[in-house]
Amino acid sequence: MSGDMDGIKITELANGARVVTDKMASVESVSLGAWLNVGTRHEVAAENGVAHLLEHMVFKGTKRRSALQIAEEIEAVGGHMNAYTAREQTAYYAKVLKEDVSLGVDVISDILVNSTFDEQELTRERSVIIQEIGQAADTPDDIIFDYFQETAYPEQAMGRPVLGLSEIVQGMSRDGIMAFINENYAGDSLVFSAAGAVEHDAVVAEVERGFGTLGAKTAAKTERAEYKGGEIRVEKDLEQLHLLLGFEGTGFHDPDFYAQQVLSMLFGGGMSSRLFQEVREKRGLVYSVYSFSAAYNDGGMFSVYAGTGEKESVELMPVVCDELLDVAANVTEEEVERARTQLRSGLLMSRESTSNRCEQLAQHMLVYGRPVSVEELVEKVDAVDTASIRRVAERLLKSTPTLAALGPTGSLESYDKICARLN
Repeated sequence: MSGDMDGIKITELANGARVVTDKMASVESVSLGAWLNVGTRHEVAAENGVAHLLEHMVFKGTKRRSALQIAEEIEAVGGHMNAYTAREQTAYYAKVLKEDVSLGVDVISDILVNSTFDEQELTRERSVIIQEIGQAADTPDDIIFDYFQETAYPEQAMGRPVLGLSEIVQGMSRDGIMAFINENYAGDSLVFSAAGAVEHDAVVAEVERGFGTLGAKTAAKTERAEYKGGEIRVEKDLEQLHLLLGFEGTGFHDPDFYAQQVLSMLFGGGMSSRLFQEVREKRGLVYSVYSFSAAYNDGGMFSVYAGTGEKESVELMPVVCDELLDVAANVTEEEVERARTQLRSGLLMSRESTSNRCEQLAQHMLVYGRPVSVEELVEKVDAVDTASIRRVAERLLKSTPTLAALGPTGSLESYDKICARLN
């Protein structure tokens, strides 16, 4: 099956894997990679962290290449390669010059299809990841997000940390990793995306060669994400109090998804945003404050992060709550227009990067099953008006708040008092 849209071409292979390319004029490079619909939420509690361990392990040697050869072959042509694990996806990607596309596809398919998962390498990599978990635990503005996620989605896959827990990672076996691959890595979960100086048919042929042996269907099932909310406070001797306040928000398929994106931009997305101006510029209560949206296939969150001092926290939380209530009641057309323009510009500027285009294509294919044109995205952003901002803000405020605090928490208002302010 093939399709075409303004330089974007799509082909579906016999095993369900989809190849999508975006040919860009006047560039000499290609960004390419495999994105899989597999992440932390596909794990059961007893294997939390296996998706991330697997992402590390595939770089440690295949039937054809040692770990050193994997790195050397890409770097020998001036390219670079990386990977990441998220809650709903895992990605393996590279950037190379146009003449090295076949090498890029070959290395990525090799690590995903032919990895050996050597026991000695596994022992070493478990140790590396346990160090990574320890480092995250020592980094307050990292670990606060794990506390926050777990509080918003307690006792479910969506709330568990991507890195996993040290005691679970320590016990992970080669058989456990293989079982996770066999259950989750298959054609119907894979999108291979490429953007830049790329020839679609040549990429399809390479992907078919590399991934053609991959099974067609995943056996993976995910539980529905159930947002709960609540609070966690971790008292720690730190210079700063790290705060996150969040609400149940919109998922990718929600009609208010774009309204929430615009709201996030005008509320705390830049230096002209309400939060930055009111909290940092006028009152000097924080060094860092911003809002952000996290979207999933079946839900999402809208959140505010602030790093502040203990005594400043007394004033900070009421101000953030007041601003949230005010934006729901009094958002102006001027604010909405500025936020729309910022989002619109971001979308158009991202088109100039092969990496951004490659990743965006892959994401759209995984989430929507099709590429979404820039024109369509801009149209959806432009359709957001003051009424839709008020509607989505009111909707957020009706949900149970999630509060995470790490550091000197002694002066922070009680959770009940914060909830009362938002009613």
